[in-house]
Amino acid sequence: MDKPQIIAHVQKSLNFTLFDVKWVPCSAKIVVLGTHPRGTGALQIYELNKGDLTLIKECEKEKAIKCGTFGASQQQQRCLATGNFEGKLDVWDLEHTQDAIYSTKAHKEIINCIDGVGGLGIGEGAPEIATGSRDGAVKVWDTRQKDTPVAKMEPAEGDSRRDCWTVAFGDTYSQQDRCICAGYDNGDIKLFDLRTMSTRWEHNLKNGLCCVEFDRKDIKMNKLVATTLESKFHVFDMRTQHPTKGFASLSEKAHKSTIWAARHLPQNRDIFMTTGGNGSLCLWKYSYPADRSTKDSDDIEQGVIGSVSQLQNVTLTTQPISCFSWSADKEGLAACTSFDQTVRVLIVTKLKTV
Repeated sequence: MDKPQIIAHVQKSLNFTLFDVKWVPCSAKIVVLGTHPRGTGALQIYELNKGDLTLIKECEKEKAIKCGTFGASQQQQRCLATGNFEGKLDVWDLEHTQDAIYSTKAHKEIINCIDGVGGLGIGEGAPEIATGSRDGAVKVWDTRQKDTPVAKMEPAEGDSRRDCWTVAFGDTYSQQDRCICAGYDNGDIKLFDLRTMSTRWEHNLKNGLCCVEFDRKDIKMNKLVATTLESKFHVFDMRTQHPTKGFASLSEKAHKSTIWAARHLPQNRDIFMTTGGNGSLCLWKYSYPADRSTKDSDDIEQGVIGSVSQLQNVTLTTQPISCFSWSADKEGLAACTSFDQTVRVLIVTKLKTV
């Protein structure tokens, strides 16, 4: 019993398909996004209240909503940016969800993934939103600029367009520095440097990438976790890039099925949770090596990867757990949704002792 325990505190069955869940910053509320059976979008806000989830607001949108982020929102306003099945990017004031405060046709096809930075006091520089779509493009948006992305990364005309499944901001430790990592359905992982507007690194992991996440957005790149189909996840040490070998990495098998997501604990960047297609959660801890870098035979710096150990695992359902969100305000409090149309609030204990 010395290990952390993953406890399902509340579970609530809903009447629509759930695609994303996020904790509303500085509150005990969660926002749940998805699609009703008739193809319309669902946006519901629940409050954690005496061991139960109370619905405090719901609204139905014209098109199904796939993903959302608070990452580019100011702490006082708590505006949610969402991507829908039609390729539209919308920003909502949660107090007044009738009409979006910002809306643009971001992509030709469904927005699979979204991330934000520069809000909530996380990351230097302007608040920006990144979107990735089935049309193969990754775009960066500033809500002060209507209809035109501030950056666009897409294949050249005539090249094959791969489905972009996941995007993540990182390296935003100064006003000038910022990068985006994107993962694609063919196993490509690409790191775009927004300061130089160039592809800094690319690699293929042989399986479609379901999720990429930096352990922190607002520091110099430290670690990156990438999860894939075929029950594998990879951890990259992003501190040292070798000219030919790239970044040092390790891979680990887990869940015996697709690993849908990886989310780092906001209070401790070396602990992260992975979610599986078999309805399970695994809690991991990364341990650093004695030396973060070494010299190769040509006297060039190369990274040294550490190790990961599993702290705990639990099976909550028979259906895939497609998304997971840690509370930034309360250590160990989390929420997840699965394809059995259930949202769960979880408590993970003893995280300070690992």
